Amino acid sequence: RERRSPAALPGMLPPVDFRGEAITFKATTAGILATLSHCIDLMAQREEAWKRKLEREVDKRKKMEEAYKHAMSEARSQPPAVVLGGPDYEEGPHSMINEDEFFDAIDAALDRNEQQEEERRQIKNRVREMLRPASAASQHPLWKEVEEITMEQLRYAKMGVGEGGWQLFAEDGEMKMYRREVEEAGVVCDPLKAVHVVRGVTGREVCHYFFSPEVRFDWETTLENMEVLEVLEPMTVIVHQIHKRVWPATQRDALFWSHMARAPNEEDPDAHDVWIVCNNSCDTPHVPLGKCVRVRLTVCLMCQTFVDPPQPNSGITRDNLSCKITYCSTINPGGWAPASVLRAVYKREYPKFLKRFTQYVKEQTESKEIMF
Repeated sequence: RERRSPAALPGMLPPVDFRGEAITFKATTAGILATLSHCIDLMAQREEAWKRKLEREVDKRKKMEEAYKHAMSEARSQPPAVVLGGPDYEEGPHSMINEDEFFDAIDAALDRNEQQEEERRQIKNRVREMLRPASAASQHPLWKEVEEITMEQLRYAKMGVGEGGWQLFAEDGEMKMYRREVEEAGVVCDPLKAVHVVRGVTGREVCHYFFSPEVRFDWETTLENMEVLEVLEPMTVIVHQIHKRVWPATQRDALFWSHMARAPNEEDPDAHDVWIVCNNSCDTPHVPLGKCVRVRLTVCLMCQTFVDPPQPNSGITRDNLSCKITYCSTINPGGWAPASVLRAVYKREYPKFLKRFTQYVKEQTESKEIMF
């Protein structure tokens, strides 16, 4: 009778392969152990890295504590500074400032004012003392550019505002201001053209005060510092200006040549000549780019004098004078600022600037002889 193997018997399980199962278990445990060993190594490396970082932080803290102690010891050795932080620190019967601190604050403010006045006086003296260059202005590398851009700006100022997309954005009496919306690389560079009529002054007087560096601090309220770098001729200078910072914008500076010229009135030969001041950005190795953002500008101020006939047997007085002013500017402020913010600032500040400047000229000339 044929015998059947146990595996072939019905109802019985197949035999277990202990050898294969042992090999599989051994391989699995070896893999798990290798993975655990790798994880332990990574954790040890991470712990070592954190340990080194902790040591560095502890060293930093020690240094900061030492610096803090040193600063506190220096602060204690100095007289206390008065910080005007609110109404409790202002003048009044309830002021929290004692007499010594009050005196120190007033004294410091007066010293600052004296220092600013001294700086302005030195600037005026330097401008007056600067002699003419040894070479003629026509031999200067910038002279050709000065003449070309000045004449180009003169033609530009004489053009009307009927074409070219000019938009009236401010009007105050006889002063009208126009602009065209232009952006360069995302920066607002709107060209501006303003037309104004001022009574009692001549075109030469307006241009004289707009050009003269020694009086610029008197009417230009945004200046922090100014230096005349070079005098090409009496009516052509190269100027570097640093403007006050307006938070949160970065501080700006400008480097430009300024030229004042007299041009015949071609439209009316019998009328008074036209006077013009042109400012245009330039570059010089004496003033490289620094921490300030460099403003690029082209500015033109064109003035024409009109004289009403005087009364019989009387001479011309300032009551007979009027000056038509055309102010053009294209300014690239550099850096970055929101376009809407810049245009809102321009709309507010440009009319104030022109009114402030023309009022300054009237105040300076009202008691002086007329300068045609």
